Amino acid sequence: MELSLTTHQKALAMGAIAGMRAMTAPAILANHLSDSPSLSLAGSKLNYLQKSGVATGMQILAVAEMFGDKFPQVPKRIVPIELLPRVFSGALVGATIAELNGESRVTGGLLGIVGAVASSYAFYFLRKKLGKATKLPDAALALAEDALAVKLGTSILR
Repeated sequence: MELSLTTHQKALAMGAIAGMRAMTAPAILANHLSDSPSLSLAGSKLNYLQKSGVATGMQILAVAEMFGDKFPQVPKRIVPIELLPRVFSGALVGATIAELNGESRVTGGLLGIVGAVASSYAFYFLRKKLGKATKLPDAALALAEDALAVKLGTSILR
């Protein structure tokens, strides 16, 4: 399935992935950029995202985050200490996508933030509601959310 999205839609959508999992969005973006580097980022402060070592490091952090999310002791994603990394991640991926396409990093970053905040709340409450309705363990729903984040994130960047 190939999506045809504008730059702003991609920034917003990847921000939404950041709201689901803070490290998944930049890991997917860095992996994409290390596989297909862009001259648009040459000389940019965001150029580091094209390095394979950065992509690998972010993938490791994304897997660690997915693993850690399964523990009930982890704070809710909508509390400030958990929301802040999602906001930063959304801003990073949104700004990078915008710069890749010759558009404003500020606009892309803001769209990434909006996507991250909106999806943080949406998926938090969706997971709670699905848990009550289906009686599935939260860890099972978290795994489904992980898979959705990875699939959507890779589809957005195609």
